[in-house]
Formats: sequence, structure tokens, C-alpha cells
Amino acid sequence: MYLCSRIVRTMRAHTREKASEIGMKCTVETVRTKRQMNDFLALPRKIYRGNPNYVPDWESDVRKWFNPKHNPGLAHCDVVPFVAYSEEGEPVGRVVGIINHKANQIWKGSCVRFGWIEFVDDDDVSRALLKAVEEWGRQKGMGSIQGPLGISDFDKEGMLVEDFDKMGSQITIYNPPYYPEHMMRHGYGKEVDWVQVKVEVPAEVPERFARVDGLVKDMYGLKVKKLTHDEVFNGGYGRKIFRLLNEAYSQLFGYTPHTDEEADAFVAEYVPMLDLKMLPMVEDSEGNLIACSITMPNLSRALQKSGGRLFPFGWFHMLRALKFKHEEEVELLLIAVHPEWQALGINALLFADLIPLFNEKGFRYAETGPMLEDNMKVLTQWKVFNHTVCKRRRCFSKAIK
Repeated sequence: MYLCSRIVRTMRAHTREKASEIGMKCTVETVRTKRQMNDFLALPRKIYRGNPNYVPDWESDVRKWFNPKHNPGLAHCDVVPFVAYSEEGEPVGRVVGIINHKANQIWKGSCVRFGWIEFVDDDDVSRALLKAVEEWGRQKGMGSIQGPLGISDFDKEGMLVEDFDKMGSQITIYNPPYYPEHMMRHGYGKEVDWVQVKVEVPAEVPERFARVDGLVKDMYGLKVKKLTHDEVFNGGYGRKIFRLLNEAYSQLFGYTPHTDEEADAFVAEYVPMLDLKMLPMVEDSEGNLIACSITMPNLSRALQKSGGRLFPFGWFHMLRALKFKHEEEVELLLIAVHPEWQALGINALLFADLIPLFNEKGFRYAETGPMLEDNMKVLTQWKVFNHTVCKRRRCFSKAIK
């Protein structure tokens, strides 16, 4: 605990030193040029230099996020990126304003989102960035602001408010402890919290899951299916998975259903790197997809070694982590069960399949993706395991009219 506290204090002191060098004045610019986008991409390297827990994004993925050819979600969104510069012209902050028209229609709101936010420890910088998004949203007729959020639930969301001493991941936001302090000082309050759970992988399938696994299979004629790449890309299973996610997650905070075009883009981008043995599906007796789980090896250290760049050697670290030398931890990216089959123990089929596989591959721990803190149906399933609730993250909100 003392070491963790010392890391946090050192990180704060380092960032405040940098903030003091630039003074209090800054200018926020809309990103329009290649230079500004390069500054947008490079800023995290300045913020997190020397931080052992920060996991960078792939810079190529960030660029693609702004390209409609790679991100079909932009078709129903307005997006504007900003960069804050010091008087000396140094980038000191960044943020993206997002108006998701589909989400506003579904949730009957007028909300502008902010995402991709990074800033040095200076209130004037963070205030200027948030004010830029607030004013842009106000001009577009929005009445509130929320974030950090992206276009979809597959974008990183939720500012870390606890456990800053724990390693980040490739699917979640990591940020310094001063970020949420700034948000509160600028009048932002809690909208929702997500938590993650870390579990020890048991040597055997827990007796409760083993019993339910056999019972449910016999009673309902269910089967666990492992997909081939041909089934994913040519057999329509990529879209089937996303249609299942749309059904399973439709009531979760801020969820926006994915179109087939978005599903195709996600599948083309990410499925080639996945081991399909680690993606169990559950089908009913008529072949309907009713549940799925997506898991993969933890890539945090590989991303750290790459510095967020595929070339010249980032691809090697990624391939090694995926195929040849796994970390001890596996990422439980998601579990989805169709609403008509929830509360019937369907998740037991997924765990009964995954636990022997995790042991075979040498995984000792598994960490979930973010789950809403009040989603008790999901959170209670982890009580069967030796587990720890960790990494609380928050969506902040504020009225802007």
C-alpha cells in the first residue's frame, strides 16, 4: 500500500511540475490539420511518461476512429476533436466532442458526450477543454454533457476514480488520480459508475456450474459451439453476435444498437487477432444464437512495449502475446445472454467451457470488462469464484443550459 501511494504521489508531483512550466493560459483549437492530429495522438506520451500502469492505444486505431471508412458509427454522429496549447505552443490537453443522434433519440435526451480526454494538472487547461465541448454542444441545441463516452459501448468509457495503482488494459481508460478531482471542481457530478472484477481461475469447473451445465443442456437441448473464421466472415455469425449484443444490452445505460455495417467493421478489424476457441457460443435446439462470451489474452504489456505503434516492432510484441507467450491474465471482454434466456443459468455453459481452456493455456487470473455497479444480475455471478471488485470508473455529467 505504501508503494502504491508513493507511485500516485510521484505521478501527481511530476504532472504538476509540467503544468507549472506552461503557466495557466492556454488556447483550444479544433483539430483540422495533420500537425494538430499528430499533437492529439502524441499527448498521452507526455502525460503518462514513466507511469508503469498506463496502457497506450494503438495510434493507428485512433486515426481510424475518425475515418468514416473504418468507423460506420460516424454516420449517426457529429464529432469534433480539440487540442489545447500552451502559450509556447506545446500541446497540454485534448478532448473530443460527440453528439450521438441515435442515442439521443433512443434515450430521449439532448446530450453531448466528451471522450478521449487528457490534460496536464492545470485547472485552466481542463476547464478550457470542457468548455469547448460544452459550447459546441450548446450551439447544437444540447442541454447536458456526459463523459467520458464514445460513440458505442465498444469505445472506451468511464473515467477511473479508484485503483490508480493497478495496470490498465487495452479496452479501458486509464487516467491519473487528478482527473476526477478536476471534474468535480468544474461542477460535474456522477451519472453512473462501472466496476470490474478480477477472479482467480479455478483448477476445476465449480460444482454449481458443472451441475447447471448438464441440467440446462438436457432440459433445453442447448449446445456450445466454437466458430470457424469461415462461419464468422461468410456464414453471418459476425452479424448474429452483434444482434445478440443489441438484444442483451438494450437496457444498459447509454447503449446504442449496432448496425450491420458497424458489426462488419468491428469483425473485420478485431476478429482476425482472436483465438476463436476462446469465444464460446451457445445455440438452442433450432440453431438460434442465445449467448456468447468473448475473451482474449491480456495485451497490456505488449501494448506498453510497442508504445502504441505497430511498427517497427509493435506487431512482434502483439503476436507474441497472442500466439506464443501469454500473460497470466485473460480478459473477459463480455458475456451476453439473450433476455429470454437470462436467469436460467446459461452462463454456466460458457464458464464450463472456458475454465478448462484457461487452465490449459496457463491463465491464472481473469479480469472482466466494466459492469454497471447496480447490475446485480451480472455482478452476482462472480460470487462463485474467489474474486475482487476493482477499478471503479465513472461517467460524469452536467447541465449546460
